[in-house]
Amino acid sequence: MNFSEDVTVVLNGFKRSKHFKTQLEAIKNQTVEPKEIMLWQNHAESFSSRLVKQTTHASCNKNLGVWARFAYALNATTEFVCVFDDDTIPGKRWLENCLTTIKTSNGLLGTIGVNFKTHTAYLPIERHGWANPNEKTVQVDIVGHSWFFRREWLSAFWRELPDLNQSKLVGEDMHFSYTLKKYLGLNTYVPPHPIHDKSMWGSEPDSAWKIGQDKSAISMNSSNMEIMSATYVDYIKKGFNPDNFEKSISKHNQ
Repeated sequence: MNFSEDVTVVLNGFKRSKHFKTQLEAIKNQTVEPKEIMLWQNHAESFSSRLVKQTTHASCNKNLGVWARFAYALNATTEFVCVFDDDTIPGKRWLENCLTTIKTSNGLLGTIGVNFKTHTAYLPIERHGWANPNEKTVQVDIVGHSWFFRREWLSAFWRELPDLNQSKLVGEDMHFSYTLKKYLGLNTYVPPHPIHDKSMWGSEPDSAWKIGQDKSAISMNSSNMEIMSATYVDYIKKGFNPDNFEKSISKHNQ
């Protein structure tokens, strides 16, 4: 039986309208039913009006990139918010998993976590989550594909604005973990992704590999990867300090 919790889901619409129905159904079928589903649509493709009517919808006639949805999330009226990339189809217990995890790991949560290996370039990295399942909660440097957090933490996200010349296509993931650590002393984690229970995963792996590597994927563009690397180095200069190793929650609580 579904039950309701104080969670708002923010979806991001751009160039993957054909997958929107599947994503929306996955959100509506969560064991923790979101109180509101908000859709931020950057200018690109038309979305089904029938599906859009099931959300609180905002459409922009310009592509404002990956940052705008975190501004839109300020309109949420719940304690918790979960923002999803448009290539992310969560298991039915993902929100439940996040609510359970945040009770013991009070920090930013996501379905793919990155630990950096150097301060001079984005790559190489070590990933955790749906692409490399972790049985226990793991502390990481940044998360992506979905972000679960307390709404009040958006005050840290927007306390330090991105540089005016910063790309609108990348960097919001680094920015969130950087500002949360700097202003609130909070870490970033990937909740458990048990290998034998994909209902708890933040992204269904088969669709994630397929959709996440299509022509719309930012990471599939080499020039975008160069921008990501340059952005990462800029955040290092600002004071972002990756740990470069995983920390299980059992060690974290010792």
